[in-house]
Amino acid sequence: MHFSQSVSIIQSQVGVIRGVQVLYSDTNPLDVDLVINLPHDGIRLIFDPVVQRLKIIEIYNMKLVKLKYCGLPFNSPEVLPSIEQIEHSFGATHPGVYDSEKQVFVLNFRGLSFYFPIDSKFHPGYAHGLGSLQFPNGTSPLVAKTAIYVGNILASGSGEEHGSKTSPPPLPLVCYHNNLYLEKADIIRDKARTRGLKLHLFTEGSSGTRALLEPKKRCLTKEVLFGDTCEDVLSALGAPSRVFYKAEDKMRIHSPHAHKRDKTRRSDFFYNYFTLGLDILFNAKTQCIKKFVLHTNYPGHYNFNMYHRCEFSLTLPPENNSTESGKLIDVSPSPVTVACLLRVPVEVMKQRRQAQVYDKKSFDFKLLYRGYWSTVLRDMPFSIVQFPLWEYFKKSYRFYIEREIYSVESAICGAIAGGISAAVTTPLDVAKTRIMLSNRTLLSSELKILNILHGVYVENGFHGLFAGFGPRIMWITLGGFIFFGVYEEAKVLTHIIFPMLK
Repeated sequence: MHFSQSVSIIQSQVGVIRGVQVLYSDTNPLDVDLVINLPHDGIRLIFDPVVQRLKIIEIYNMKLVKLKYCGLPFNSPEVLPSIEQIEHSFGATHPGVYDSEKQVFVLNFRGLSFYFPIDSKFHPGYAHGLGSLQFPNGTSPLVAKTAIYVGNILASGSGEEHGSKTSPPPLPLVCYHNNLYLEKADIIRDKARTRGLKLHLFTEGSSGTRALLEPKKRCLTKEVLFGDTCEDVLSALGAPSRVFYKAEDKMRIHSPHAHKRDKTRRSDFFYNYFTLGLDILFNAKTQCIKKFVLHTNYPGHYNFNMYHRCEFSLTLPPENNSTESGKLIDVSPSPVTVACLLRVPVEVMKQRRQAQVYDKKSFDFKLLYRGYWSTVLRDMPFSIVQFPLWEYFKKSYRFYIEREIYSVESAICGAIAGGISAAVTTPLDVAKTRIMLSNRTLLSSELKILNILHGVYVENGFHGLFAGFGPRIMWITLGGFIFFGVYEEAKVLTHIIFPMLK
């Protein structure tokens, strides 16, 4: 039984059960057992601190309860739980265990342990069981404490009287109540992007022969992803425990348009799944998933006991794994220098023919690579500016629309980033063109980029440095849209053809 179910039962008996105490550790709540103490009834309910299911029922005041076994009482005001009475009711099938430190003799049965306080001088060196011991005045020790659990023997943790090493049993079928419960949740990640949740669920099913008389555990696996609609979630998880509408958006201050008033006055809303430990936030406009809230039901928290604990796992990337934009910056110089080995000769021949300065007789291999380094020095800053800007625009737009962006939207971000990169690198492109079209008799010292840019500035002023500004931005913006659009669509197609690469 889960902790919250036990609390609900106790709350329903508010007039009968009094003085309830919840005990947990402030400093180490995940290692120390979670306990519900009923001092007026002499009962202590001990829960596993992680899964928060009941594992031990401890009766520490035998005078406050009446106990029966097979319809016959073995603890009541008329029947005292002596050694002889316990052996008579349950049978002494095997000897018990004596704890000399606590001076307690423990008699264990399957799922049941009785604790007898016995002085060390009566430490049993016996062969016929606990009942063979002789006590002063003919008195027999009475049971001081009883522990009820699942298993053959109670496993006690070192230094812990509650049996912290005892594992809790699975949730019994009688506690299902046709609800959906969570075994574990895996967070689905695609490289640096979180896609959603993979939920391993269980609920009450039925066997094929006697559907009504033989209920059994039924396991399910469902995926809910960012961008899924309300209908998708209802189909996968069923109706929520509650629907909660946000009264105000406290995170709106982080939005770039926080000052604008929402004319529609629509509110985002949550699907609350208490037995899954999960909240799903939907966008008011699109009615698609924008956020998951996973609850750990941490003792002492404001929402403690409202949700079941969500057992989720998140696979972290290696520490040396950099972001996607960082990778593009790191590797961009090498491809640029290699690509220019092929591009520059073609560019030189094309531009010299267009400018009608091409001379077959004086054309040689060295002239083919005139402007090589100026091309490299133009393309490297271009790439360093373009790709991080593209990532930044995508991230900002994704945050603004509160969903994943489409391929065409990524292409638009790439086109804008390309246009800005083309604008700031136009002077370098002017210098590159001048060098490629220069007279072959010019010395190499005269073909330095700084000398060329200075000469252009002297001849035509500042406007000369940005000659061809409009056409350059136009064709690179269009080319960027095509390039990034094809790139995004190719990624989608690759994931469809090769799903194992996701």
